[in-house]
Amino acid sequence: MGFNCGIVGLPNVGKSTLFNALTATAAAEAANYPFCTIEPNVGKVGVPDDRLYKLAEVAASAKIIPTQLGFVDIAGLVRGASKGEGLGNQFLGNIREVDAIVHVLRCFEDEDITHVEGSVDPIRDIETIDTELMLSDLESLLKRKDNLEKKAKGSKDQELLLTLKLVDKALALLKEGKPARLVELGEGEETAFKQLQLLTSKPVLYVCNVEESEASTGNDMTRQVEAFAEKEGSKVAIISAAIEAEVSQLESEEEKREYLESLGLKETGLAQVIRKGYELLGLITFFTIGPKEARAWTLRKNATAPEAAGVIHTDFQRGFICAETIAYDDYITYKGEHGAKSAGKLRQEGRDYVPHDGDVFHFRFNV
Repeated sequence: MGFNCGIVGLPNVGKSTLFNALTATAAAEAANYPFCTIEPNVGKVGVPDDRLYKLAEVAASAKIIPTQLGFVDIAGLVRGASKGEGLGNQFLGNIREVDAIVHVLRCFEDEDITHVEGSVDPIRDIETIDTELMLSDLESLLKRKDNLEKKAKGSKDQELLLTLKLVDKALALLKEGKPARLVELGEGEETAFKQLQLLTSKPVLYVCNVEESEASTGNDMTRQVEAFAEKEGSKVAIISAAIEAEVSQLESEEEKREYLESLGLKETGLAQVIRKGYELLGLITFFTIGPKEARAWTLRKNATAPEAAGVIHTDFQRGFICAETIAYDDYITYKGEHGAKSAGKLRQEGRDYVPHDGDVFHFRFNV
């Protein structure tokens, strides 16, 4: 399953450099001028998870298949995008298709790299993009509101009335210059709110691009971003796109680890982005393990066992009987399925079971 993150930001903040490093490709041209990314580039990367390799070792799996994370490198945005300036219409269209926004912010000074606004100020850059997205949402909702109000007159259609209520909630915030993701939702309103497809309702991970020497500590600009993100419930990752570019060129995991350690870093920017992206979207990982392959899968928190089965194949969900389940720690401790079963750690879970992060599943189904 996995999820797609749209990498956005003003021109020349390091978006394409980061995308190239994360996907270890040269698909997106990284150049020092606006709009070098004309079409959105899509890259898939395996999600690093040490648990998968430990499970595969225990099961002597012949093949290891991590779950994947998609990155979409979207054309740079400038002021006036909501009115079609620059590549605005394309930017806004592409961003609707992603699950979350990875907003890359330049948090370093460099006279050799131009900034579209003439100076480096990450909070101003956040507000520039937020403003364009809010203007687009505002225009969209105002157009819908008139039509909804006409239909709602004398109507007892609860779904229609709920939609109108949520439109009013979102409009109230947008008119105050606040993004729709700050709307307070009541019980049962989340699904209907998502159907509004508002650009500013998407969760945001701010990625502060810093100089190599500040990758482990951050700086005054990153601390400003962290304070801003905390107020709206967003996440922040501090990385150096230059370091990520170097790491992506190293062949062995040992080389990568040694290089990171020499810089005082414990993990790559990719690992940090994935970890915080998972937290932001409320995702967990489950595993299917056997002699042929060890595989990781992504699932949203609070999904049910049949929904987990459906991630693998729709037939598994449709004909779901039960999920034979072993917790990750038990699988490792008792050295595999046979040991866990002998120790009474293999459970049969039904339709109402809510999977936990790290569960090892074998689904039984009938179609």
